[in-house]
Amino acid sequence: MPVVYVFLLMAVVAETVGTTALQASQQFTRFWPSVLVVLGYGAAFWFLSLTLRELPVGITYAIWSGLGIIFISVIGFALFGQRLDTPALIGLALIITGIVVIQVFSNTTGH
Repeated sequence: MPVVYVFLLMAVVAETVGTTALQASQQFTRFWPSVLVVLGYGAAFWFLSLTLRELPVGITYAIWSGLGIIFISVIGFALFGQRLDTPALIGLALIITGIVVIQVFSNTTGH
């Protein structure tokens, strides 16, 4: 796996941690989850900036946000008991399909 994709994956993971902590912070009323929000988003944007050295911003953002949506949906279900209805699951499947199409068929990702 090229290092640019490692940076992108680390950006997604950091953003996922930050967003999960945002829910746990209860609107920034809990100190440690609030600190984790700031650290998570800071790391996410730093890794995202490293990714942008090699990948176009549109492709990078599509993958970053798409994977983040999927990861947060799974975490929301597992940790916070948030349910997804059928249209939401179809939408997530379409996001995954879009990421696959970009990676497999697009010449802009440098594969």
